[in-house]
Amino acid sequence: MNLERSCGILCHISSLPGRYGHGTLGSEAFEFADFLKRSGQSFWQVLPIHPVKPVTCYSPYDSSSTFAGNTDFINLEELKEFSWYSDDIVAGLQEKDTQFCNFDEISEINHYRLKLALQLFLTSASAEEKNSYSTFCKNNKYWLEDYSLFSSLAAYFKTDDWLKWDFGYARRNSSQLSKWKTDRKDEQEFYKFTQYLFYHQWNKLKKYCNEHGIKLIGDIPFYVSFSSSDVWANNDIFQLDKKSSEPVDIAGVPPDYFSETGQRWGNPLYKWFSGSRLNSSVVDWWIKRIRHLTQVVDIVRIDHFRAFESYWAIPATEKTAVNGEWRKGPGIKFFHEVQKALGDLPLIAEDLGMITPEVQELRDRLNLPGMKILQFAFDQNNKNPYITHNIRNSNCIIYTGTHDNNTTNGWYYSDELSWDNKNYLKRYLGINHDHEMHKLMIREAYKSVADVVLIPVQDVLGLGQEHRMNTPGTLNDKNWSWKLKKGMLTIEHELYLNEQAQFYNRTLYP
Repeated sequence: MNLERSCGILCHISSLPGRYGHGTLGSEAFEFADFLKRSGQSFWQVLPIHPVKPVTCYSPYDSSSTFAGNTDFINLEELKEFSWYSDDIVAGLQEKDTQFCNFDEISEINHYRLKLALQLFLTSASAEEKNSYSTFCKNNKYWLEDYSLFSSLAAYFKTDDWLKWDFGYARRNSSQLSKWKTDRKDEQEFYKFTQYLFYHQWNKLKKYCNEHGIKLIGDIPFYVSFSSSDVWANNDIFQLDKKSSEPVDIAGVPPDYFSETGQRWGNPLYKWFSGSRLNSSVVDWWIKRIRHLTQVVDIVRIDHFRAFESYWAIPATEKTAVNGEWRKGPGIKFFHEVQKALGDLPLIAEDLGMITPEVQELRDRLNLPGMKILQFAFDQNNKNPYITHNIRNSNCIIYTGTHDNNTTNGWYYSDELSWDNKNYLKRYLGINHDHEMHKLMIREAYKSVADVVLIPVQDVLGLGQEHRMNTPGTLNDKNWSWKLKKGMLTIEHELYLNEQAQFYNRTLYP
């Protein structure tokens, strides 16, 4: 993929300043797109947009489906465009302009009100609206049927850990599932309908962004959650015990910058090979997955790209990720199969962590832009691959930090960075002060040779460490919950970003 010299901002949908507790696909999303346009930005990067779970603090990387959308992002007020809408859907909603999301409360409120929306749709929708819904269900049947079935069962058994369901449902007994589909049709209809509403609003937002020169960058996690419709409906493509259906080995990464004991993610591993050949069932499922996301966003960031070359396998009995082994991934053959099916794709490789020459070779053979993180650059090593004088290939994306890093000011002004490294950074930047470090680092990113600069919105605002999005390897109730408050992004931020984009030749429009 060839990128032009440009810039953008990383901000998840939940982090938008929604009126009722977190961001949605309503007016706040369109206003943010307008802000990007006025600021000279060309990209809006979001985190995975799938349903989230309370058990992992609503991490967007732990979802019940890799195809479904997070229906808590549905803006209830925007439903007024439909003929069946009633003010009862939003009656009594209390505005909450908070700094952090209350996911539990929002989910409960939305569930009740979307149930009402479904009843109004069934009784009052026009023939055209019902036809639109039927078309959506037909076009997405390949994942929507399993997702709605899984969701109705998870609601009944009060858990999405499908191994805790009655045996026949857990093992997909055909006669039991057939009876469930008939007896619980209304419940499944709810999950189909809310997916229709999510994608209706998402597609409107994407269209608006594209018409205003903004491209959406989405995120595809390499692994999926065990407690998901993906694994429940596709046991054969994962490395599971034949008798218990439990993973024998699980996913994660060995000790690294983020954690001394590594990260034990717990996801099931793919059954990449059938003998010495690629497993066509796994490849076909991945092709459906990538095709789906490329219809939803303009560019796809492959999280944990290195696992396509080799992946860290941890025995499920281990409490940490220290004891594991590297196993070969599907490599270039996988991408050849994807290209045969889908053609050349707009992909970004998240090539962070323990990156070997083999991973770099795979990325370069595919001509994929990788990622450079400025917070990783200043360790007094003049050969550090993240420091700007060593970024010689422009085919990359440079960040001050990502959703897994501290904010830039949090990183610099805390003890996360040693005094020696702080002095090294000041010397590198050619300064004898450390005021507004976020702006100094943004400038360093903007003037680099990297084709694209992406800045977390917290760094645009110059916020401290209490505003970071996620601390990897932890189940902190503040993880993933940070959000903008109304009015935080001002015309001063607009003018500042636009000036940087213009000065460093990163704006793609007048």
